[in-house]
Amino acid sequence: MRRILVLLGSFGLLCWLALSFREALLAVPASASGHQLLVSGNRLAANGDYEPLITDRFPLTVTIPHTIYLPLLFTPPPPLPPPLPPPIPYSATPPIDFTAVRADLQAQGLDLAFNKIGFHTAFSDYNAELQQWMAALDAAGVPFVVKSVDNAQPLVYAQQLMQQSGVPHILIYRRSSPDYDLPNYNLPPQEAAQEHWARHMAVWPQELDPSLVWIETVNEVDKNRTPWLAEFALETAQLALADGYKWAAFGWSSGEPEPYHWAHPAMRQVLQLAADHPDRLAIALHEYSYLVDDIGRWYPYLVGRFQLLFQVCDNYGIPRPTVLITEWGWEYNHVPPPEIAMQHIEWASWLYAAYPQVKGAAIWYLGGGFGGIAHETRLLMTPVGDYGRSHYFAYAPGIGTIDPSLFAPD
Repeated sequence: MRRILVLLGSFGLLCWLALSFREALLAVPASASGHQLLVSGNRLAANGDYEPLITDRFPLTVTIPHTIYLPLLFTPPPPLPPPLPPPIPYSATPPIDFTAVRADLQAQGLDLAFNKIGFHTAFSDYNAELQQWMAALDAAGVPFVVKSVDNAQPLVYAQQLMQQSGVPHILIYRRSSPDYDLPNYNLPPQEAAQEHWARHMAVWPQELDPSLVWIETVNEVDKNRTPWLAEFALETAQLALADGYKWAAFGWSSGEPEPYHWAHPAMRQVLQLAADHPDRLAIALHEYSYLVDDIGRWYPYLVGRFQLLFQVCDNYGIPRPTVLITEWGWEYNHVPPPEIAMQHIEWASWLYAAYPQVKGAAIWYLGGGFGGIAHETRLLMTPVGDYGRSHYFAYAPGIGTIDPSLFAPD
């Protein structure tokens, strides 16, 4: 009997060690062929501009090691099909009957995608122009993306359009300032989530419909606190679901977080919960190139980085969650002239069209400050609106292996 107990104890220890080793493996991306530069965060350069900071290296393709233990403790998800073909861009003279276009594409086994790039605003001298831009797209049956910080008025107008037309616009609201941008990292994550959510609920504009407008409660969080942030996000997500809100989590800076942060066990719970509620929970990302004349700088580690999140989800068998790119663009105080900007927007719109989970991206910035960037950004409203009404994409629905090289900019 004593020998049996010893054997049972040894077997239990082996099982515990195997489980621990499995979690260690799953929390770190396994090496694949080749290594790429990892762009993480940003730093203030000598000229006063923010530029990405290269801090590490990692393989572009993150895969789960197919390790078998005795007893079998983990079954990797089945491999995905090959990459889907890139979307096919189309153009026509407006007005376009998009209902007929969608039906025709679906008869061919394809689906319709629009330009998903809109605008980020606040209190602005150009909100009247923004309303005209929204009205023109809504009348054409084209969804638009608008994020507004502190000022609910543009979103009130947008949701009225949405209620009347039924066009599924993407609307995002965030309250800013140090009191609202970040949670209290000194509290336990669940307590911090409850306190932070209550603070935002106290200032939520009552004229906004929470079933139509996403709320973003945090902005550019500290990636080095990933386990804490995951627990914080899980609690906040539950509060949002209980209160009937659509919540976008994290608001990561461009170039963040690292793929292994997504693979943390608690973070995988967040991703699974978001995947279970795609119309109510989203992951908020920022994608900037940090260079005004090169939107594809270090692709896919800045613009296009959402693909790394999707790769981690695929590796763990988690459905890809809804993604909102709540800040998008070039530099914090400049956008290119319209002729250059539109070339960049057309490329990014083609990239995002391949992923129906990416609902939209908001160009920074039509609000005040930041070197007067709004005076440059307003020049993009007419060409972006014209492009949205006259261009669309045919994409292959379904899930295939992610291959960012298919969308590499010229």
